[in-house]
Amino acid sequence: MIHFQKKYVWGTLLLLLLEIAIAVWKFHPFVRGFVGDVLVVLLLFCFLKIFLKIASEKIALGVLFIAFTIEVLQAFKISEKLQITSEAVKISMGSTFDVWDLVAYSLGYLLIYLEIKCFRRNIF
Repeated sequence: MIHFQKKYVWGTLLLLLLEIAIAVWKFHPFVRGFVGDVLVVLLLFCFLKIFLKIASEKIALGVLFIAFTIEVLQAFKISEKLQITSEAVKISMGSTFDVWDLVAYSLGYLLIYLEIKCFRRNIF
């Protein structure tokens, strides 16, 4: 169940660098708000695949579930209700519910799904 896959380390590092670049430099709000959310799903997927020998479909669904759960918790202002003061937790949890974030997470999942179902099976 736990193992190490080097190829996902490179994907994780590349996606992490992209996310950091999006956060640090003043990109267009669409890139920062939407593309960044698409990429975070890919980032979490790659990170988990480094260590977990679980079917990719299950990991992708798990990542989507986590992303949706965090977004729904934002709608209920859970960070405020729990009086979370840690900046790191606040940043990772976010603070504002946006239905477009759910769309972005879904698109990230769709990209993973297409990669699993199409590209790994040499359909293209």
